[in-house]
Amino acid sequence: MTSKTLRLFLVFLLAATIASAQPATEGDGPAFTTVPELMAAFRLLYIQKYPEARAAFEAWESQHVDDPFGPAAIAASYLFEEFHNQGVLTSDFFLNEKRFLHGIEGEPNPQLMEGFDDAIRSARALAKQRLKNNQNDPEALYALTLCAGMESDSDMILRKHNLDAVKRLKEANTHAKALLAQQPDTYDAYVALGSANYIIGSLSVGFRAMLWFGGVHGDKKLGMDQVGKTAENGRYLKPFAKIMLGLAARREKQNKLAQKLFHELSEEFPESPQYAIEYAKAMGRPAPTSIHQ
Repeated sequence: MTSKTLRLFLVFLLAATIASAQPATEGDGPAFTTVPELMAAFRLLYIQKYPEARAAFEAWESQHVDDPFGPAAIAASYLFEEFHNQGVLTSDFFLNEKRFLHGIEGEPNPQLMEGFDDAIRSARALAKQRLKNNQNDPEALYALTLCAGMESDSDMILRKHNLDAVKRLKEANTHAKALLAQQPDTYDAYVALGSANYIIGSLSVGFRAMLWFGGVHGDKKLGMDQVGKTAENGRYLKPFAKIMLGLAARREKQNKLAQKLFHELSEEFPESPQYAIEYAKAMGRPAPTSIHQ
């Protein structure tokens, strides 16, 4: 090997060593890349296999103990399970004005809520630790956006603590806007903004006026457009955004959009009866009697 070749080899070796020693960049985490294990776990979530999804999230978390996305995903598994138990993500709920605006009847499952709260606390603690090192850490902002959005949904729909829900909506908006200012293609974050805008925009004029003075604004059309960004280009939350947008479309009598979204979901997740049922309802047909379980 000539001296020139040796020098080039050592330069490349040194560069590779330095690169391997660098901490993960903002593009390396689950907010900005597709992690196969997480995609598989979220698929379990969307076919209503909640304990299995939770176990998969916990397995990933155990290998990534400093990443707040792990406990945030675990929190999602608890929230989705209780939403399923209460029939929240259905047209029966969304088209019932009293239930949609005032939450479930009765109280949520205390064990699921305890698990949800514990996971949220863990995700927040890890995210805040990252922010101490970098106040604009995108992975931390991503996790905090998801946490605040989920807590707002929990407070408004399950626990019926509307003032707490509004505070969390504002927090989700703040984190999402900070994140999107850096990473505008983090499409999963738009579902938090859009859900907030749509729900607040659906409230009575008097209640919206009161929130307006508190700095909280709502716009149903803008909300659906924002959720649509996640439904079109999201990663882990793309199916969730399709569910939300499809149900909002049912409320707004945009039946073609609802039909399209629930048809896509029923094709993507044939194991779940939920989407085939909602597609049939959007089409004005009887619910199918024989579907995959």
